[in-house]
Amino acid sequence: MATDYDSPRKTEEDMSEDSLQELQARRVDKGTSTIDVDPDEVAEGMELPGADLSGEELAVRVLPRQADEFTCSRCFLVHHRSQLAEERKGQLVCKECV
Repeated sequence: MATDYDSPRKTEEDMSEDSLQELQARRVDKGTSTIDVDPDEVAEGMELPGADLSGEELAVRVLPRQADEFTCSRCFLVHHRSQLAEERKGQLVCKECV
């Protein structure tokens, strides 16, 4: 919506009246903003930490570490050799952990 900056601005009295009217309108609207939620419906969409997932199958193919990769000794993630920052006493460390 376009704003007309040349129009006269409201005085402090107008602003206080508007504020009072807005507060009264909010008080009336406050009762209508209550949301009726069924707890059973909310619980159906959530998975519990101890849920039985024995019937589930992974759809991801896991590859072993390749010759040009290493496992960081701090974060234990597999990185490409280009991410190798340093080697301390045979321990390989990636650039993110240095």
